Amino acid sequence: MSTVLSEPKLPAGVKLPIYMDNHATTAMDPRVLEAMIPFFSNKFGNAASRNHSFGWEAEQAVDLAREQIAKLIGATAKEIIFTSGATESNNLAIKGIGEMYRERGNHIITQVTEHKAVLDTCKRMEKQGYRVTYLPVNADGLIEMEDLKRAIDDKTILVTIMAANNEIGVIQPVAEIGKLCHERGILFHTDAVQAVGKIPVDVNAMNIDVLSLTAHKIYGPKGVGALYVRRRNPRVQIAAQMDGGGHERGMRSGTLNVPGIVGLGKACEIARLEMAEETEKLLAMRDRLRKKLESNLDFIHVNGSMEHHLPGNLNMSFIHVEGESLLMGINDIAVSSGSACTSATLEPSYVLKALGLGDDVAHSSIRFGLGRFNTPAEVDYVADKVVDVVRKLRELSPLYEMAKEGIDLTKVQWQAH
Repeated sequence: MSTVLSEPKLPAGVKLPIYMDNHATTAMDPRVLEAMIPFFSNKFGNAASRNHSFGWEAEQAVDLAREQIAKLIGATAKEIIFTSGATESNNLAIKGIGEMYRERGNHIITQVTEHKAVLDTCKRMEKQGYRVTYLPVNADGLIEMEDLKRAIDDKTILVTIMAANNEIGVIQPVAEIGKLCHERGILFHTDAVQAVGKIPVDVNAMNIDVLSLTAHKIYGPKGVGALYVRRRNPRVQIAAQMDGGGHERGMRSGTLNVPGIVGLGKACEIARLEMAEETEKLLAMRDRLRKKLESNLDFIHVNGSMEHHLPGNLNMSFIHVEGESLLMGINDIAVSSGSACTSATLEPSYVLKALGLGDDVAHSSIRFGLGRFNTPAEVDYVADKVVDVVRKLRELSPLYEMAKEGIDLTKVQWQAH
């Protein structure tokens, strides 16, 4: 008689696989999809068609979305420019400002843990004769305001520093940076992709001149984003990088993605109305996950300042465990090691290395991204599973045994065979 091995019973309310990679992308909120659907079918007009009701209807929908986005960040509707997403917004901001203010100077300041969409754009600017300063970060992931002050010179035209980091969830002192830039007459751009909709962002209170955001990190559709461009005190001018019919105040030509824009607007409205409640829920789940891991495992630590941190982010290093093996062991849970946009490489995360972590520790790090649709039951399942897999992997690791015996692994002379 053959025996069938039964799968371990799942806790009530848990369905596999579990998605916990909400910094990479989010599932679309059903309310967002509902708002978008008519614009794929009977409301299919082009927002730039001014001669008939189909166009007016589309234009009206786009205007409403501008309002919804502006309200979330304390801007006015006219300051919102639509793009294909945050990468385009970052490119348009940095290249467009660089080109427009070239006569005033050619110096740009950023920092080493920015998203590649900013770093690679800055590298392109260097090839075109701009000078770029890359500020270091402290072990907690934050920049030093003194470093920024020292880096500014009379040719500085732009400072671009992200609001919240996509890997370690650390929130930079944006308001302080903006204040300094305004005092020195320098434009301040922030890649606020991970911050908008998750923590309060106010472009006036924070002295932000230009801000990038995207829909798919806040439960909206992929392929649509926006750039906030300040209109007064100071009025920011941006040279278009895409020419055509002069759409979007001449800064970004191209037929507008009306369904996507409607979705982005709705996602921003939901985020604005539900942020406080959602933050509380995410913090509770994140702290629950962290406590469960820390009380059951040794040699683990959280990466990045926990004081200035996104509510749904937990980036942890499981020392003496290889990150890739850990990911394979928990393959019914979607999490990431490093950043999704660059995970095709096996290099340890440049963000974690910038915090001063060695390759081995950086390689053992996992990013948990909690979101709107996660539940406490899922958190418990994930914590138990991670603890179980880490223990099993460490049983196979002589390094773990040695570390437990108090041997300083940095001083071990390894014998070559």
